[in-house]
Amino acid sequence: MTAVGRREVRRQHLAYESARMMAEQGLDAERARRKAARRLGVSDRRCWPDHAEIEVALQRQYRLFHAAERRAVTTALRIQALAAMQTFAAFAPRLVGAPVSGTTRRERGLELRLFADDPAEVVFALIDRGIPWQEGETALRYADGKIQSHPVFSFIAGEVPVELVVLPVRAQRNPPLSTVSERPDPGLGQRDLEQLLSLPEDPAPD
Repeated sequence: MTAVGRREVRRQHLAYESARMMAEQGLDAERARRKAARRLGVSDRRCWPDHAEIEVALQRQYRLFHAAERRAVTTALRIQALAAMQTFAAFAPRLVGAPVSGTTRRERGLELRLFADDPAEVVFALIDRGIPWQEGETALRYADGKIQSHPVFSFIAGEVPVELVVLPVRAQRNPPLSTVSERPDPGLGQRDLEQLLSLPEDPAPD
């Protein structure tokens, strides 16, 4: 086997091991990749899969070993996401992350992106609904290479963690990049999610 072939085998093995850790331990892709690389002794970063490759491996593992559980959890989270989107409909919410692709765990919760030029509007909405929250921030990268910080309001709905990431209204036309595909990620709107939930079978991609 050539050196390139050996690197590709290691890359696929590392993607599989990273996906296994994500499925079993609830790690995000980056933490899983680093932990898997240490476990397998893969120090050559040319052998490290990117996040998209790990996502594909994760989807395969869920289909093979966790199909029924994944469908049930994904559907439950999507239903909860729809309820949250209806609650915050004034802010044109978009669902992003693992509940969209169907590779999620309940404890990873939901991430909704809301659009408001003044984050205080979201705070007032939380107060009006009697929702206790914690405030933080997250850094997101955009297609022009810029990294911008945005406020995050976190709370628990039932047993599900929910994060509301507040973006300026202009970000609807220029969404942040996905950490998986590294392409602009518009997420799912309320109507998109309703259509997804109406499908007779789980549409998670192969």
